[in-house]
Amino acid sequence: MPILNSIISLVNIRRLSQINHFKENPEEVQQEQLFDLIKRSKDTHHGKHYDFASIKTISQFQERVPVQKYEQMESVIDKIRHGDKNVLWPGEIKWFAKSSGTTSSKSKFIPVSKEALEDCHFRGGKDVLALYNEIYPENDLFSGKGLTLGGSQKLSKYSKESFYGDLSAILIGNLPFWVNFIRTPDQSIALLDKWEEKLVKMTEATINENVTSLSGVPSWFLVLIKHILKTKGTDNLLDVWPNLELFIHGGINFEPYRDQYKKIIPSDKMHYMETYNASEGFFAIQDDPQDSSMLLMLDYGIFYEFVPISEYGKEHPIALTLDQVELETNYAMIISTNGGLWRYVVGDTIKFTSKYPFKIKITGRTKHFINAFGEEVIVDNSNQAINYACEQTGAVIKEYTAAPMYMSTEVQGRHQWIIEFEKEPEDLNKFIFCLDKELQNVNSDYEAKRYKDITLAAPKVEIARKDLFFDWLKKHNKLGGQNKVPRLSNNRDLMEELLAINQKS
Repeated sequence: MPILNSIISLVNIRRLSQINHFKENPEEVQQEQLFDLIKRSKDTHHGKHYDFASIKTISQFQERVPVQKYEQMESVIDKIRHGDKNVLWPGEIKWFAKSSGTTSSKSKFIPVSKEALEDCHFRGGKDVLALYNEIYPENDLFSGKGLTLGGSQKLSKYSKESFYGDLSAILIGNLPFWVNFIRTPDQSIALLDKWEEKLVKMTEATINENVTSLSGVPSWFLVLIKHILKTKGTDNLLDVWPNLELFIHGGINFEPYRDQYKKIIPSDKMHYMETYNASEGFFAIQDDPQDSSMLLMLDYGIFYEFVPISEYGKEHPIALTLDQVELETNYAMIISTNGGLWRYVVGDTIKFTSKYPFKIKITGRTKHFINAFGEEVIVDNSNQAINYACEQTGAVIKEYTAAPMYMSTEVQGRHQWIIEFEKEPEDLNKFIFCLDKELQNVNSDYEAKRYKDITLAAPKVEIARKDLFFDWLKKHNKLGGQNKVPRLSNNRDLMEELLAINQKS
């Protein structure tokens, strides 16, 4: 579609120029973002409390406003949900993205202002397409429709003043009408609560559409795709959607699933773009197909700070700005946003892989790690080790999680993994050896603890039955496109529950 693509390219020129501007002037743009947020919010309750009107420097802002987790903001957010105005952000906030996290049933309600909706979440979606069109100018993306697999919770009324639901429900509910002409399925199906019903109806609604792009979490999309392939009687998704060319993915590490996608979509013309989009904001986009890192988007109404993991958990942690960060160092991400989150702990850990432009990779969650023996294993380490073990043994995994096995007078400490394989390794002992070897390779603390088995013994791997993790998610009412299995735990609660479920079958 050369004419349409040329028109789109013309429309995107200004935006691509703005992206290039923040690539070249990151500190300046970030400072502008912060002081715009402060200026807008100076007359709110929060702004008056911290005297935003007199803040002139970033250091003053950091000295006055504390770093906060959701639990510390919950009572204030609850007032906003009841209709209080001008509390954290000017005006009224009607929408709240409900997020239950991955290890707790307690719900978080993240405020989504009009500005956050338009200038952050929607702008992020537009930028994905703008960057894709720049990378692949001869694409046929707009000759068909985009299939989005989001959450399964419709917008619900909390009070006369506010509504809550999955972020995807809020986004879909506020999309301009014309977007419905280029997306599938219908909103009534996209936001169905019951996963099994949704699976069937999404298949029926999309199997005969001209789908050119997919957007969602890789693990859940595989479930939908396999259902569609079974219904169609084929193992090649291009038999269903011959013009499919793009998968916009996020939420979990894609590498364990990449080979499965290549197998069911056997085409060199199929492209993959990762995004970092959370209830709290749209943060980053992969802008280079040869580089798995993502470009940190600096002009979405978000001011970023980064707390070194060594500082995380302290009452007054040192928080760094972009000009102070180092490459290949793990940081907890802190954000101040146009949704009214001030110095808020997102809960993700990232590392920078590049400066100028600033590019990042998600390395894990601040709550998801194993450090029972001083080994400091993070999700990035476990993902790399799993990928290596699969490559060396021909295995394909579906889901996994790991936890410590504590030492006693009779038993040595070690890590226990429970893995659901799509394809089991022919030699499980070799798989365990490769897993252990790569963990030592990517984590020197783990390597030191494994030295001569003095502190840690070799990992123990349990093979999970088919659909174990699906059943666990179902048990906890977490079926759907935005829910994920915790990869690592520093206690045995999740592991013991999974082992019990596994033994019952």
